[in-house]
Order: sequence, then structure tokens, then C-alpha cells
Amino acid sequence: MTLTAPVTGTAARRARRTALLHWIAVHSLGIAAALFFVLPFVFVVLTSLMSDQQALTRDLTPDSWHFGNYLKVFETEGFLTWWKNSLLYAGLGTVLVVVSSLPVAYALAKFRFRGRHLSLLLVISMMMLPPQVVIIPMYLFWAQQMDLSGSLWPLIIPMAFGDAFAIFLLRQFLLTIPDEYVEAARIDGCGELRILLRVVLPMAKPAVAAVALFQFFYCWNDYFGPQIYASENPAAWTLSYGLESFKGAHHTDWNLTMAATVLVMAPVILVFFFAQKAFVEGVTLTGVKG
Repeated sequence: MTLTAPVTGTAARRARRTALLHWIAVHSLGIAAALFFVLPFVFVVLTSLMSDQQALTRDLTPDSWHFGNYLKVFETEGFLTWWKNSLLYAGLGTVLVVVSSLPVAYALAKFRFRGRHLSLLLVISMMMLPPQVVIIPMYLFWAQQMDLSGSLWPLIIPMAFGDAFAIFLLRQFLLTIPDEYVEAARIDGCGELRILLRVVLPMAKPAVAAVALFQFFYCWNDYFGPQIYASENPAAWTLSYGLESFKGAHHTDWNLTMAATVLVMAPVILVFFFAQKAFVEGVTLTGVKG
């Protein structure tokens, strides 16, 4: 009895150690990939909390924590304006894309009409068209005809007419919703708009969330669009474009530059953290049916 207990305890510890090593071996690629993405972010955060002198050294951790660096960034002239512009661009753009793309996706998924496949082909073709191809005629239209250069409206207004990627993603998800639900609602006398809002939309929440997140991330991180249309007016800059100017003005203050970078990334990380379940579910289910 006295000899069995130690042997059993040793065997249990050996089994746990073997299981741990097996888990690390199986997930080694995932752990390496996670470290590959996390470590640069950790470095940015730690550098943002250093003093001006230490940020220029090879130290990896701050000797003293300077949380006031973030306050200095907010006190920089124009930073709050860039923040508001980014919220306007990303928030309004996301709402417009979702509202305008959902009815088109519903029509392509649930309606039977001549030219439906051709319409879908055109949507897919628009996904393959780089924005740089049409930027010159679009800029001439918004700058000369509409006189909206120096603002974000040339980027926001087109989103009210749908987005090819959003339409395709929503259409793929709506195909997974059984047609019997739509037909039953039609028999009960519901119009198509009411069916879309009362029947289809509640079941399509994961796809709508995925599209909204994709669009929000795109608008928040967009550098090319604000550079083309708003570069001449600092009051219309977004955070992604203003960060370049901030970096030029503080090229030796790496702690402030890193603090500004953290503030630019923080909303995206927080949004994805709280909505990752709906995002993953929406992206996963959009490819179930072709």
C-alpha cells in the first residue's frame, strides 16, 4: 500500500507531462503563428509606454510606465478630428453598405427572373476590378462635376449603391435559408420588403454581422481613398492617413508614434473581440451552398 501511492502519483505526473508535450506538438504550428502575430503587437504596446530616451534604446520593457503618452497623442492638434472622421467614414459606410447590399443579395438568392445569372456574373466581375482602374474617372467626376474633393463624401456616397463583395457574401448565406419560409410568408400575404425584414433578416444576422465587420475594417484601415480625395484638407483626414503625418512630425519620438498606432488599432481589435462569434459563424456558413 505504501509503495503503490508514490508509483501511481509518478505515473499520473508522467501521463500529464506526456499529454502536455503531445498537445504542444500537435498545436506547434498554431502556437508559432499566434506568436508571430502577437509579439509585434506586444512590442508596440511596450514601446508606447516608454520614456522618450528609452524608446531609442534596445530595451524591450519599459523601466517606468508612461501612460501619459496616450494623453499627449490625444492632445496633438488634429488627432481628435481624425478620430471623428474615421468613425464617420467607417460607421456610415458600414450602415450604407449593409442596407444597400442586403436587398440585392435577397433578389439574387430568392427571385427567379431572366438574367439572374448574368447579374450575378456582373457582381463577381466587379469584385475582380481593382479600384485603381477606375480612380481617375471617379476622381474627375467627384472633383470637377460634384466639387466634393477635400472631403470623405466621394468615398461614403458610393457605398449607398451596394458593394460587390458584400452582395456576394450575403447572397451565399441567403441560399442556405430554405425557400419554404419565404413561400409561407408570401402565402400569408406578406410583401417582399416585409419578408426581407421579418423573415430573412433575423435568420441572416451572422452574415450581416460578417459583412458589417468586413466593411468597418476596410473603412477604418483605408489609406488609399482618403489620400486621393482628402489629402488637400487636413480637417477631412482619417486616422489611417493622419498617422503618416503624425509619424513625420514625431519621427524621433517612437513612444508617441507607437501610442498613436495602438490608438488606431484599438477600435478594430475591440470590435472583433466582441463580435468574433458572429463573424466566424457568418464567414463559415456563407460557403455552405453554391
